[in-house]
Amino acid sequence: MERFTEAVINIIKSIPPGKVMSYGQIAKAAGSPRGARQVVRILHSMSGKYNLPWHRVINSKGEIGIQDEELFFTQKSLLEDEGLQFKGNRTIDMEKYRYQPDSEEYL
Repeated sequence: MERFTEAVINIIKSIPPGKVMSYGQIAKAAGSPRGARQVVRILHSMSGKYNLPWHRVINSKGEIGIQDEELFFTQKSLLEDEGLQFKGNRTIDMEKYRYQPDSEEYL
């Protein structure tokens, strides 16, 4: 497994309940600031295998980016169950709910 992929998996696993991270934030913490699309790919292909809390990863605007209606409601429900409150239908307050891991831990 590539070092970046392993770091992304470990970072996503470390997001505690009630907190979220953006794709770009995860990429930067894993050592590739421009790797947000790679984070999407890793999340999509490895969530099941590594039991990742995929619902805690959202876009940089604080929005659920999933277009599939069923998955959107699943993600929103899982986040609400962890205590996150939405502003409108898709958006949360990133300042309030953003998780800030120690990036050095993953490099």
